[in-house]
Amino acid sequence: MSFPVEAVRKLFPALSLHDNGKRRIYLDNPAGTQVPVMVGDAIRDAILHTNANLGGDFTTTRQASAIHHAAHQAMADMLGAASHEEIVIGLNMTSLTYQFSRMLARDWKPGDEIVLSQMDHEGNVGPWMQAAEDKGVTIRWLPFSEESWQLEPDALRALVSENTRLVAIGHASNLTGSINRVKELTAIAQDAGALVYVDSVQFAPHGYIDVQEIGCDFLACSSYKFFGPHLGIVYGRKEVLERLNPYKLRCSSNELPGRFETGTPSIELLAGLSATVDYLARVGELAGTNGSRREKIKAGFAASTAHENPLGLQLINALKDIRGVTIKGITDPARMQHRVPTVSFTVDGIAPSSLVRLLNDEGIFCWAGHNYAWGVIHQLGIPADQGVVRIGIANYNTAREIDETIESIQRNLAMLKQQRA
Repeated sequence: MSFPVEAVRKLFPALSLHDNGKRRIYLDNPAGTQVPVMVGDAIRDAILHTNANLGGDFTTTRQASAIHHAAHQAMADMLGAASHEEIVIGLNMTSLTYQFSRMLARDWKPGDEIVLSQMDHEGNVGPWMQAAEDKGVTIRWLPFSEESWQLEPDALRALVSENTRLVAIGHASNLTGSINRVKELTAIAQDAGALVYVDSVQFAPHGYIDVQEIGCDFLACSSYKFFGPHLGIVYGRKEVLERLNPYKLRCSSNELPGRFETGTPSIELLAGLSATVDYLARVGELAGTNGSRREKIKAGFAASTAHENPLGLQLINALKDIRGVTIKGITDPARMQHRVPTVSFTVDGIAPSSLVRLLNDEGIFCWAGHNYAWGVIHQLGIPADQGVVRIGIANYNTAREIDETIESIQRNLAMLKQQRA
């Protein structure tokens, strides 16, 4: 069946909002998606009716504890983890990555090496760089191919050795949209004896994840990128988590995953996280699938991808026809399965912010700048103070919205070029 986009859109209150009678088109999704009503309802209900700390023996604390457990189980279902014990939830991906970088670096020493990617969001680069500097560890840089727009396995093979302690790679780029072959890259790194930390923040809103199939040691994502509250999640393989020496209070729990979750959790956001995973399963139901929650999630992502990729190609094909536009990423229609529908481009002689400001004024929400894709910007020689125009599609966007966006881009670029002339 075709993707039930209208049924999906009805679940999102923000999609019906207007500004002075002007509709909104949300194409800022790589920075954060909108939220279905069930997520908002879950957050509201938790903070109003089950607002207590964990570990007591009265009604609200027992309810809060149940919410805490349910959120970890929901993310285990979403990511394919063997157990809720392998799910660590915190403020955001960057904060969690800083935390894990410090724990993993405890045993690093001069002569050790780590591999970082030029393709990654800075959240999967900066924490490791600083940990390496603290420990005197050598950083090996993995560039991406400007032909395939992906991290190439042979390039990684040339970098890893018996001295490699960690390889940090991105699942999908938040600027080019390219999807990496993380299973193959993980196997190469682990064959050399390294741990693998995968940043799936940009892939998670668009694709089905199976951490056991990938085989990685860690995988990070952010629920506000896949229709949920502002939380970060890290999957960690149990045997690796058990070996880690966490930074924790003396009297706090040593059990998994609590030993890695400092302080009082945001119970209301955890309630929203469970509802977010249920939304992903609901998409599978709307697409006609029954079965377990994970089976519904898989079907929902398959249906979403089949809906999103043509929208991405619609946008790419139109941009390719505009003189002076250069798309930074895969544009071959035969390779749409190798990218998520995040499309970034530059225009000769036009500052990205100039165009984006005009689009924003027309109710088309998107971004200009480097978008924390610091390595990508520098490898491509793009001025960091300008960056790119970035448009990101989610499963609630429509072909009509893309048509309106294309028309606005064409019209506003024509005006900007005329002004420049």
